Amino acid sequence: MSQDIRDFVPASCDLLAFGEPTHREPSFGRLRNELFARLAGHGFRSIAMETDRVAALAVDDFVQEGKGSLDAVMSEGFSHGWGEIDANRRLVAWMREYNEGRPPHERLAFHGFDAPMETLSAPSPRAYLEHARDYMGLDLDIAALCGDDRRWSRPEAVMDPAQSIGATPEAGRLRTIADDMLLALYERAPKLIAATSRAEWSRAEIHLTAAIGLLRYHKRATQRLERDARISRLAAARDALMAQNLLAVRNAEDRRGPTFVFAHNTHLQRNPCHMSMGDIDLTWFGTGSVIASLLDERYAFIAGSLGRSETIKLGEPEPDTYEGGMQSRIATWGLTPAAAIPSARRRTDTVPEQGYFPLDQAVLDTADAVLHISDGATV
Repeated sequence: MSQDIRDFVPASCDLLAFGEPTHREPSFGRLRNELFARLAGHGFRSIAMETDRVAALAVDDFVQEGKGSLDAVMSEGFSHGWGEIDANRRLVAWMREYNEGRPPHERLAFHGFDAPMETLSAPSPRAYLEHARDYMGLDLDIAALCGDDRRWSRPEAVMDPAQSIGATPEAGRLRTIADDMLLALYERAPKLIAATSRAEWSRAEIHLTAAIGLLRYHKRATQRLERDARISRLAAARDALMAQNLLAVRNAEDRRGPTFVFAHNTHLQRNPCHMSMGDIDLTWFGTGSVIASLLDERYAFIAGSLGRSETIKLGEPEPDTYEGGMQSRIATWGLTPAAAIPSARRRTDTVPEQGYFPLDQAVLDTADAVLHISDGATV
């Protein structure tokens, strides 16, 4: 057992992923901040989090250049409600302080790698397409083709194939336009970058990529499959988009240093994901599965584990569970090689409202290490 994160960073690592087993226990965010601060002192120059990649551009502007205010970027730069999390606010404030006065190549960068959606709902692509259109100076009436944004964002547009917009002629036309715009963006890159900047060109590409992802997602929502298979395919599509975004982040950060990644275990684990939502059973390949198959030893995954938590009303784990075994050896928190954790049983004292995914052998077989927090109140 160790508390030195460097013991678990292979020399070949480009993406070091730290998963949390639940989004609702704040100690994982606090510990993430501490670990990233340590890693920043050893060559890591960026962090990528499970939040909308487009929205996160505002956060990166703030931490690198001081644009805007902390309050504004916490409100506008995070999706999924992550801007309300105290640990995230502390991270952004610390990154801005760290970057103050440093040259660009030494500054820490903030990235989101999620798509602008939830698995069961996805917004209109209009705003993203219009950003790219305006940057390129094109004469396209995107709003007329998109119509009312609420038609796209309502849950029925994803959950009910009969009400999905993805199969409409307008959606088909938008997909064609978006593909043509992306090709033109690259065709005109020399002129566009000379007239603006490489950063502005990159922002247009990020917006356009988000729009194309949304259009593809709405198209997939039209599939008339058995319910569990259909939602599993939607979950797989979202994670595939997240994987594409992470690869793009690495392309941007490749010359500056490795990237620290933070998200739920289910997105980052190498083995297939399984989730039950009421009577729905889902199975799909997550972001970690995709990334690991493409990057091999350049991807490392540390699974998060929790003993007890007053915040989510999680009690002491039974001694014969994976968490219980670590609980007996770890007073506050610690890192353990996954291969060194003895076989045990999966804990069964959790309820869906806690959002906690217990450790199991399938996760351990494909993780590099486990970071166990004995009690959320101690971190």
